[in-house]
Amino acid sequence: MDVPPKGISGRDEHGRSVHAGRLGGNGHDRLSRAARLSQFMLLAIGVCFCSNLALWAQATESQTDSINSTLTVESHTQSDNSISDKQSVQHRGSDGHFEPYQDIEKKTVQVDATTVRTTTRTFDRDADGARTLVEVIEEEKRTLPGGESNLVRTTSDPDVNGNLQPVRCQIEETKQTSANVEETKTTVMLPGADGGLVPAAKVQERRERGANDTVATQKTTLLPDGNGNWQVGEIRHTTTKQEGNNRSTEERISLPDSEGKLGEVSRTVTNESEGAPGEIRDAVETYSVAVPGAVGDGSLHLVGRATSVQHTSSSGQQITSQQVEQAPPGDPGSGLQVMILTTDIMRTDPSGAQSTRTVRARNANGSYDSYGVVTVDTTKSDKIPAIQVQIAPDKPK
Repeated sequence: MDVPPKGISGRDEHGRSVHAGRLGGNGHDRLSRAARLSQFMLLAIGVCFCSNLALWAQATESQTDSINSTLTVESHTQSDNSISDKQSVQHRGSDGHFEPYQDIEKKTVQVDATTVRTTTRTFDRDADGARTLVEVIEEEKRTLPGGESNLVRTTSDPDVNGNLQPVRCQIEETKQTSANVEETKTTVMLPGADGGLVPAAKVQERRERGANDTVATQKTTLLPDGNGNWQVGEIRHTTTKQEGNNRSTEERISLPDSEGKLGEVSRTVTNESEGAPGEIRDAVETYSVAVPGAVGDGSLHLVGRATSVQHTSSSGQQITSQQVEQAPPGDPGSGLQVMILTTDIMRTDPSGAQSTRTVRARNANGSYDSYGVVTVDTTKSDKIPAIQVQIAPDKPK
């Protein structure tokens, strides 16, 4: 099951920004507790004839100084063999009121002991609030003996007449080739010249677990060359190591040049560690052959570094501080300098969690003592606890 993303924002299948878990600090136009409770009660009434249900509903608001704040209402129901998740996204209109924007409905059914079927429907809202189906994703996963599994995911969009037409199909076959090795072969199919789906890419992934919790992954992407043959379009090597409380990950990406010769073009190194009790440190370094503002020499150069520290204060606040280092625009040879500072402060209480994010960017004169506030976002989430509903069977007449 997909888990709603943590943090503040994400993007939907169409690239739109979708915010979850925010509430403006000034509280204007927020959804009242009575309204949230009413929505939950309507949901409960609608499913009261089902047995063995677990329900929860949640309303969250994202608000900034602009009118582009959003309100998200989510609900979750679970029965013996199915799970339904619904998300309704509203955005603030020019008149200051929230208007329906998008609905996402996801249903997962355990068909049998080896098969799980998931259907996700996305609806857009027009100016009058009417719903229009814009996308359907159907996924079926089967688990086979010996650790094998097959997955087929089909995405369909409505045509001009409202009839659903497949626009993408992804087929995955996973096998456990040995005790420590797992391989997955994926075929991505897209519409061809005649409108039918044809193979557009193939991905071969091999994951091997080694000593000391080391995991090495190689993902090779093959693309058609137009003559019926497949050629390597990209290779990603990822190695993850776990040493006590420290975890490191290195990802290397290789691409073919104009002559088809593979060469490494980027490398990302991530180190996660625990410092003092309750403190988590994270550092990400990015290397690339493409240096912004400079002519590449074919070698990897450090182009960015992001470091963050998360700890809990004596008052129970969870504080995360991050700094991003990059070369100043127009002066790539001067080395990395701190360009962005971000601070997240999360407070929790019985009604939910409230998070404040402050982003400070380096100003034009390069001073480090005069950061200006770029954005200040406040988050609050009120969640109705899960309720178990047991419906007794009808008594025989």
